[in-house]
Amino acid sequence: MRLSEQRSSMLHGVLLIALFACAAFYIGGMDWVKALSFSPMVVGIIIGMLYANSLRNNLPDTWVPGIKFCSKRILRTGIILYGFKLTFQDVMAVGVSAIVMDAIIVCGTIGLGILVGRLLKIDRSIALLTACGSAICGAAAVLGVDGAIRPKPYKTAVAVATVVIFG
Repeated sequence: MRLSEQRSSMLHGVLLIALFACAAFYIGGMDWVKALSFSPMVVGIIIGMLYANSLRNNLPDTWVPGIKFCSKRILRTGIILYGFKLTFQDVMAVGVSAIVMDAIIVCGTIGLGILVGRLLKIDRSIALLTACGSAICGAAAVLGVDGAIRPKPYKTAVAVATVVIFG
């Protein structure tokens, strides 16, 4: 009986995140939101920020595992599936010189981001996450690096919001 209670509690968190995702796509499809050039992803970030600063403390603690499941497992699975769109043949079609140039630009952007972060006295984790997001591919890169360096969740949220909103 205990296991089914845990699963149903987790399901509540998953359904809440699914509701947020549906709301982001619905709101992102409205004409006035499109006129502002807000994608559903930006709308989702805004909804997430509103949730984190208002509802999070009022939800039952039993919903947290479902929310964490979505923010870790589901999101990372989405990043992996997104990466499957790029094939080895696509990479080879651009040529070795373009690959080397891309590597230099990505490394230079990450290095510059970390340097600017130090100059502005930004937390090292936030600076690295934001630099990687800016250099590589946006929020997906931030979440990929998040798994490697394991910063506090609010640092990842700041980096994702920064990359998405200013990207």
